[in-house]
Amino acid sequence: MTAQRKDGRLEANAASVVFHSGFGGRNSKTALKNASLAIGGDKPGIVAVVGESGSGKTTLTHLLLGFRSPTAGSVSYRGIDVAHMNADQRRIFRREVQAVFQDPFEAFNPFYKIDHALFTPLSVFGITRDAAEARAKIEKALETVGLRPGETLGKYPHQLSGGQRQRIMIARALLLDPHIILADEPVSMVDASLRSTILQTLLRLKDEAGISLVYVTHDLTTAYQVADRVVVLYAGSIVESGDTQSVIVTPRHPYTRALIDAIPSPDPDVPWNLEDVDTEERGTGFPATGCAFAPRCPHATAECTKAEPPLAALDDGRLVRCIRPLVRA
Repeated sequence: MTAQRKDGRLEANAASVVFHSGFGGRNSKTALKNASLAIGGDKPGIVAVVGESGSGKTTLTHLLLGFRSPTAGSVSYRGIDVAHMNADQRRIFRREVQAVFQDPFEAFNPFYKIDHALFTPLSVFGITRDAAEARAKIEKALETVGLRPGETLGKYPHQLSGGQRQRIMIARALLLDPHIILADEPVSMVDASLRSTILQTLLRLKDEAGISLVYVTHDLTTAYQVADRVVVLYAGSIVESGDTQSVIVTPRHPYTRALIDAIPSPDPDVPWNLEDVDTEERGTGFPATGCAFAPRCPHATAECTKAEPPLAALDDGRLVRCIRPLVRA
């Protein structure tokens, strides 16, 4: 089946988020710094946003969903700044940009059967004319994600497995005919046997329904399986981005290389490279000046501590934030 065109385009443009705390907001922390990312448009695609905990992945997701406004920069959909949308524009945005979160159990009210979570968006957006049409649309969505409606509807959330709940959340997003889905760690809380099923579902949404996805994960293995492009975050900054094959097979930033080296090998004779720089050596925070990764980087020099490197384009088209990118293998 040829994907139908979904032309909504979602963009973060040099977006930053700074959190303030303490009396009068005297303390500040930059959670995201000058991040730019685009998804959707003429051709459906999957962008994987990867990084360790605290790298800024969730902050970026909340920005793209309009849950938080940027401190600097902007987020736009169809060329309209999300922070300044009128009621009609925001309604279109809320329907066409959907989310699938890490913990599907938290998305359900335990006092309601899962039918409630599926019928409600159809009612709110006035998509179906009556209950029969709504049920038919829900059953089709459930079948699309590999669930049997007769074994799923009428159940409470606790009566379903984690994998079933996660696929129901994907089905719920599909009910609104979205152009873009942001999937935040959608397979991290399901067992290995179900990860492949959910990842295949995400691929089908792109290939058959023309839906673009932002796939947020700490797992480069699954990112490699589904993504067309990869964006690597560290300390709130994008440190490398490009097509998946290039970034994961021949990483040019030392942090990307460290993430790949930390993936455990399935060969029992190959030791797992999970060692990290000693905490006392790297300190408890990021440096005030220079490259944030410098305290952990085995290639760092004195020059790396003077100023943050720009996000520069390399000869193969990818972007890397490093003054001395790794040599391609």
